[in-house]
Amino acid sequence: MTLPTTSREWHLVARPSGWPAVADFALRAVPVREPAEGEILVRNRYLSVDPYMRGRMNDTKSYVPPFGLDEPMTGDALGEVLASRAPGFAVGDVVTHRLGWREFAVLRADDAVAVPAGGEVPVSAYLGVLGMTGLTAYAGLKAVARVREGDVVFVSGAAGAVGGPAGQLARLLGASRVIGSAGGPEKARTLTEVYGFDVGLDYKAAPIGEQLAQAAPDGIDVYFDNVGGDHLEAALDVLNTHGRVAVCGMISAYNATEPPAAPRNLGVVIGKRLRIEGFLVGDHWGLRPEFLREAAGWLRDGRLVSRETVVDGIDHAVDAFLDLMRGGNIGKMLVRLDG
Repeated sequence: MTLPTTSREWHLVARPSGWPAVADFALRAVPVREPAEGEILVRNRYLSVDPYMRGRMNDTKSYVPPFGLDEPMTGDALGEVLASRAPGFAVGDVVTHRLGWREFAVLRADDAVAVPAGGEVPVSAYLGVLGMTGLTAYAGLKAVARVREGDVVFVSGAAGAVGGPAGQLARLLGASRVIGSAGGPEKARTLTEVYGFDVGLDYKAAPIGEQLAQAAPDGIDVYFDNVGGDHLEAALDVLNTHGRVAVCGMISAYNATEPPAAPRNLGVVIGKRLRIEGFLVGDHWGLRPEFLREAAGWLRDGRLVSRETVVDGIDHAVDAFLDLMRGGNIGKMLVRLDG
């Protein structure tokens, strides 16, 4: 096999102020070297674009280092091994790794995870419902919110890559009623007709606080937060005493240049004795074997449903990211490089 000598990769060339623009990025061709001892060369087939990447475009201290200017961006990817100088990996193996935003990647074998290929589960699921986003939903519900039998659960951003699995997993973990919010009637219908939520709220149709109060007249026990802002305010109003909030993300503020107006009701945390906890999936990596065992079975038997929005071509990776930030996806947003 003739190995590639060049690869196209996306670089961040300017730090966005507010909403990112196409001009903040550049697609550049770079040389590809042969793998050294202990390394593998991977042809990426799918790239993951995720909301947290917006924070990495700012030059601020956070839980993950910012992208460097005029340097290749990174993110989850899935691909096929083209060459290996590492035991345990052979040409043709399918792996996930963190060197996304590019066509080809040379990386240490220790930084790759082999995934099953050719089975009942599509390999792209290992970037979505069986990957970081699915594990995020599972960890937030099981380890942070500690969902119990009979709980009423509200999930915001419920048509997204984390929110969709979160609503389904809440039911599988014992919730008696699951409510989700999403933007637009199509997404709201997806929650009930595809994912099996009891109620799908279109936050664009009416104030989310009014809708949630009507959907949960007896309150909620758990809120899985992907949105923040007015959604968090609405959830605080209807949470029952000793309710739990797992804060996964606050996408409503990711492109904001001013502090959010809501929530304005944090005082209810005291009287209701609420527990609000932010979390990162990396803190719960030990749950991964358990999660994969359970979730793969649920996916195969149809109790867990996966949805993907796929954009073709490395040239359109930034377009996919910008569309994701505008809410243009249902389920996991992926860029396919071999389509």
